[in-house]
Amino acid sequence: MKRADQKEEKLGTFEDLHLQYDMMIHKIIHSLHIYKNKPEYYQTGLIALWESYQKFDPEKGTFSAYAYSYIRGRILSQLTIENKNEEKSIFKEADFFELLNDDQAKVALEQEFLLSYCEGLTENQRKWVIYTCFHMLSVSEIAEIEDVSLSAVKKWRKGAKERIQGTLEIVNE
Repeated sequence: MKRADQKEEKLGTFEDLHLQYDMMIHKIIHSLHIYKNKPEYYQTGLIALWESYQKFDPEKGTFSAYAYSYIRGRILSQLTIENKNEEKSIFKEADFFELLNDDQAKVALEQEFLLSYCEGLTENQRKWVIYTCFHMLSVSEIAEIEDVSLSAVKKWRKGAKERIQGTLEIVNE
């Protein structure tokens, strides 16, 4: 008789094992205090049960002890990997909101400062100034966004530059 046939004869089919060790997988998940992604960890436990079923050698001990340590080890490995990934990709909550608030305040001040030079400009000239200075867009990108011709955006640019230069000359005098 082949070894696989002997194993199936002693342990039964995998479906039987699944039913028999279902509570063990749940108990391991519970003992490791896993509360997020339980179905994912249960699936990992089932895969580990299958692998332990495939690798089990009856001469080295009981299947239940082997399966328990194999399943627990696999779930712990997955927990470690996911914790490392989470630490790399997620800000600590307080740090994230501090950065977010600082950036929003900075952006608001920059935009307010930029708009202070736009007094006396037409709406389209203001759009050119904001798109160019704040968003760093080219004339062709502005034309595409506003759905106008390149020459229209170039006219906005020319008018805005002339008016801003005139305002700066008055301030410098």
